Amino acid sequence: MKMSDFLKSLLKDVIIAALLAAAVLFFIRPTIVKQTSMVPTLEPNDYLIIYKQAYRKAGPERGDIIVFQSEMTDTNGKNKLLIKRVIGLPGDVLTIQNDQVYINGEAYEEDYLKDGITPGDIRDFTVPEDCYFVMGDNRVSSIDSRSDEVGLVERSAVRGKAVLRLFPFRRFRKF
Repeated sequence: MKMSDFLKSLLKDVIIAALLAAAVLFFIRPTIVKQTSMVPTLEPNDYLIIYKQAYRKAGPERGDIIVFQSEMTDTNGKNKLLIKRVIGLPGDVLTIQNDQVYINGEAYEEDYLKDGITPGDIRDFTVPEDCYFVMGDNRVSSIDSRSDEVGLVERSAVRGKAVLRLFPFRRFRKF
């Protein structure tokens, strides 16, 4: 094989690989969990696949684990991506009292919580249109929609839905 044929073949393979990678990254985003706000569902260093196109037609559903752009900044001054669970949908009336979440007047059962409680005091709060009320599963130490630091998540800030934990392998799971 001539060197020019080899280089043409190599260039073709590199272009195909780059196009495939770009196509895959259009749909998914690999993400590594850094914080503990979603313990026990997600642990630090869990490797997740986020489906970026999940909400192109309809918004998140209650219970979805989403990644969203927050107003909080990291040490480099860039806005942080956060991962939380959707609790309140547009139009829902939320109350948090006596360590229990109520949605539209009904106690909301959550068997995935780290401590089994939700601290806070929110009374009859209506989630605005195109917004979501999100919380971590580790409610005692999660900074989430209960805090002004995070607040409500606008639909336009949602970057995707956690669909798969790839690593660690012993905790492989589809969400």
